[in-house]
Formats: sequence, structure tokens, C-alpha cells
Amino acid sequence: MKAPIIAIDGPAGTGKSSTAQGVASALQWSYVDSGAFYRAAALLALRHQVDLEQTTGRVELRERLENACIDQRMVGGKLQTWLDDTDVTGAIRSEAVTRAVSRVAEDPSVRSIVNQDLRRRVGEEPAVVDGRDIGTVVFPEAFLKIYLVASLEERARRRAREAEPGGRELDGALLASYEQGLAERDRRDRERAEAPLVAAPDAVHLDTTNLDLETQIARVVRMARDRMNQAS
Repeated sequence: MKAPIIAIDGPAGTGKSSTAQGVASALQWSYVDSGAFYRAAALLALRHQVDLEQTTGRVELRERLENACIDQRMVGGKLQTWLDDTDVTGAIRSEAVTRAVSRVAEDPSVRSIVNQDLRRRVGEEPAVVDGRDIGTVVFPEAFLKIYLVASLEERARRRAREAEPGGRELDGALLASYEQGLAERDRRDRERAEAPLVAAPDAVHLDTTNLDLETQIARVVRMARDRMNQAS
């Protein structure tokens, strides 16, 4: 019998990573952030000045990605992402990477490489994995699938709070720019031909607009424990 997997999907800014990491900690399971793998691939493209608009550039990225080593490690309770023995946890959250990652994730070959790596990484241990196609493509056999949603306005506020110092997250024009960026990211994720952003038919929808992080985590943990009790 394969180890149980909890798949947490949803658009950007709904709290996937924080919720997934909290659930994994509460259950003492492994945690895998699939988005970090695509961000590492985007960082790889930027560092080598790969032109993602050209076919030759996409071929070059695939080749570099196949020869790269992307790793995730829990250090002091925080997830770190490494690219070829270099800690890129901060670098993959840069604005440039954020702008490029959707174009990287549109490539079917890139997705295939990342998905194979994710499946190898999870292995035989219980795991919580977050992303945009975890429950539909990567681990369709996941015993619990969660699809997080939140209003565009709240998602923009969260992103602004994370990125903007000194109270700038309250600036109306700034929030509008974040909303625009998230809406464009949603469009690209939902319209891509390969593994578009969509909820699995058997996913449990959880609206996080008015929920704090602790409540989000507690609800998913409760659902997981209920299902495990039913299966035992």
C-alpha cells in the first residue's frame, strides 16, 4: 500500500504553501513545495539568459534542467530550496522569477521533468504536496485533495504584506498592481494547454478569504485525520 498523500492546490496567494507546511508539521509528514521547483527552473533560465520565447531557448532550458539538481530541505522548521548546492530560497522569490515562472511552467517537457522529480521525492513516506496540478496530474491518487480559493483583493493584500515594508501594503495603487499581476497569473495558469489550473472533481474546496492561517491548517488536519480514521 502506497503512503498517503495530501494534495493542496489553488491559485497564487490562497495560502497553499503556508497551509501545506503547517499541515505537514502537525501530522509529522514530509512537505514538498512543487512551486519552488518551477521557480528554480525559472531562476536557471534567467541566470543563463535563456530566451523563453524561442524554441531553441526552451530546448536549452530543458537540457539544463535535466542536468541540474534541485533539492528541498527543512532547516530550523523552514523549507529551503537548493539549486546545484546553492541555497536559492530567497532568489526564487524575486520579482524577475515571479514574472518568468508562468512561462516556464507552460512547457509540457519542463512539467514532465518536474513531475518525475516530485514523484521520486515523495517516495514511500506520507507527504503533503502543494501546487496547481498536484491532485489532478501529479498525484491523482492522493487520499485527500484540497483546493484553496480566496478573493482577488485578499490575495493581493497578502502578497503586498509579504513583499512591501513599512505599511506600503495599504497603498491603493500598489494593491491594484498586485491584483493585476495575480489576475494575469491566474489567466496563464488556467489557459495553458498542459495541466491547467483546475480543481480535481473530488477536491474539497476551502475558501480562505476570511480565515487565519491557524484555522486553515486546523481544518485540513481535521479532514485528514477523519479520513484516516474512516480507512482504519
